[in-house]
Amino acid sequence: MKMYVKFDFNTLCMKVLEEKLKDQGLNYRLLNFGEVELFESFTEEQCKAFKENLEDYGIEIIESHKTALVQRIKDVITEFLSSDEAVPVKASIYISEKLNHSYGHLSNVFSDAAHTSIENFIIIQKIEYAKELIISKRYSLTEVAQKLNYSSVAHLSTQFKNLTGVTPSYFQKIISKRRKVQQYDKHYSKAV
Repeated sequence: MKMYVKFDFNTLCMKVLEEKLKDQGLNYRLLNFGEVELFESFTEEQCKAFKENLEDYGIEIIESHKTALVQRIKDVITEFLSSDEAVPVKASIYISEKLNHSYGHLSNVFSDAAHTSIENFIIIQKIEYAKELIISKRYSLTEVAQKLNYSSVAHLSTQFKNLTGVTPSYFQKIISKRRKVQQYDKHYSKAV
């Protein structure tokens, strides 16, 4: 039996962060996603222990404002792409409005720190999300293209192939073959 689970990474991370802050007995206030205001200072030992606790969950404390802004841009892009409802604006407008900065400024900071453009990062994230949707078997390629705001399946296919080396339909076939092999192996191992 298989079960498909949907994750809201933002909510999950916020819950872990709150839990760990409470465990430390800290007085705090959550601001925007990924921002915490502490009402008391950390000792060096508390800070080290807190960082180690968060690292167990893949969460790290960011030291510089620039790095924090780049992370917030990535988080907003993830939110934009994983929204269940179609977002009626372009990604650049969405990011700019969410972060209250001009897109030009955000683009410069991002490309300087991440060594790639926001546009390229979005394409990479869209293709990763497309892979997840294809693997889930709940969506046709047309639905995947629509969900990710591609103008057509052909546009999705072009970007998918440029990034992965294979078309989405070929990727579907690979996944299908792997599932059949796993089912065969599972059935065969029970028979032996």
